[in-house]
Amino acid sequence: MLLTALVVGGAVPYVAGPGRSYLSYLVLAERADADGAARAAAEARAAGGQVVQEYPQIGVVLAYAGGGFAEKVRGRPGVAAVGASRTSPVPGPPRPLDGAGDFRAGTDPAAGDRAGGDRARSGPAADGTGVRGGGAADGGGAVDGGDDATATVPDPGEQDAWNLALLGAAPAGAADATPNLLRGTAAPAADALRKVLVAVLDSGVDDTHPDLRAAVDPRSSASCADGRPDARTGAWRPDAGVGESGHGTHVAGIVGAARDGRGVSGVAPGVRIAAVRLLGPLGQYYAENIVCGMLWAADHGARAINNSYFADPWKYNCPEDPDQAVLTAAVGRAVEYARGKGAVVVASAGNDGQDLGAPRTDERSPNDRTTGPPQSRHVGPECVRLPGELPGVVTVTAVDRDGRPSAYTNYGRGHVSLAAPGGDPDGGARGAVVSDWPGGRYAALAGTSMAAAHVTGAVAVAAALHPDWGSDRLAAQLASDAAAACPPGPHVCGDHEFYGAGALVLPH
Repeated sequence: MLLTALVVGGAVPYVAGPGRSYLSYLVLAERADADGAARAAAEARAAGGQVVQEYPQIGVVLAYAGGGFAEKVRGRPGVAAVGASRTSPVPGPPRPLDGAGDFRAGTDPAAGDRAGGDRARSGPAADGTGVRGGGAADGGGAVDGGDDATATVPDPGEQDAWNLALLGAAPAGAADATPNLLRGTAAPAADALRKVLVAVLDSGVDDTHPDLRAAVDPRSSASCADGRPDARTGAWRPDAGVGESGHGTHVAGIVGAARDGRGVSGVAPGVRIAAVRLLGPLGQYYAENIVCGMLWAADHGARAINNSYFADPWKYNCPEDPDQAVLTAAVGRAVEYARGKGAVVVASAGNDGQDLGAPRTDERSPNDRTTGPPQSRHVGPECVRLPGELPGVVTVTAVDRDGRPSAYTNYGRGHVSLAAPGGDPDGGARGAVVSDWPGGRYAALAGTSMAAAHVTGAVAVAAALHPDWGSDRLAAQLASDAAAACPPGPHVCGDHEFYGAGALVLPH
């Protein structure tokens, strides 16, 4: 009934079929290339599916169809696997959009500028308070509170930036802990940072915010909210009608807000940001949205790709489930493609306070259901968060103002890469991370979303200092610097279970 009301009200851009319902499916070709995608698309159509988007870079196709589609396509020539990316049906495929579906859009510099869930609110660190795999409410699917419940704070005037001080950029406890990241012989010059592009895959970014007007690059920004790249003007901006839509603006501010004495300063002020909206109209980060965003960012030259969320509808994707296995494989192909194009893929570890290397409980999946309570299931370490636990991803845990692991952060030896400032959701503006919020405002949030954004900013600084380095070398340098600054032992930043290689320090 809720979905019907949304469709009638125009909130959901689906084409209603004659009494039918559809699921979205990802079809993986045996060949991870354009020929493979074309073959998968042909087989999907032959089985009655409506192909909405091809991902020729990795041999994957997004199709909508009724029940039984997966069984019809599995085993067809050239098809490696097929799985549903959602559990709740919709009336039909997304509506056609003029100009959508072209991954090359905006890559021509001569075209000129177009006009134009992981965070936690202050309060209890309970899963679902609007954070998508990041805020101390590691969101996804059903959310306890929306943007209207997010308290804003006054313009901080770039004061008391404890989170930046923890990176070694300014003396901790200084009256003004905001560092000048562009000062000193070892720091990158402003024009060097301007040559670096990082992508924020999230709920959208408000590029009208004073801190972000100069940072967001419209030629490199788009929406992938339904699995198709939509580069129309403003498509990358948050949708105020969808809960937690301010999250991406907060993350973007941590990465690259301008340093001008007002608002906040990002880790890499001066960097260019590709704003890539993933959050869909039903409040989900489906696998096709992630695949689309990852490919868009990679094809537009991003050196770092920030992912402060987890994939819906399953918090953990288990290999024995045929649908979940396909989602893992599809996002995995996109991550490998991005890394091959030179991007460091950064992701939040999540805010459930769970050991990712041990059996655990998932009490939220599937989170795209429209009725009924969530399932409670026990999963093993083979079941992974997407994209944070994929090979090659830099997975980030959160620490508080004192540098200790935040109570909500996920952890796990061999499952996390680095620790970075995430803050305390009960600490107010002094204990959480203050950053930008839509409408020219500011908010104090906490979570591994915030921690991941610090690492993404640090990658940008490293890429500006070493423009010829590839993704593996950039990630390895961050890990090496962190390890060198951390003493070994339990409950300190050399504790690999909570800190990975160590606590993030700003590259020199």
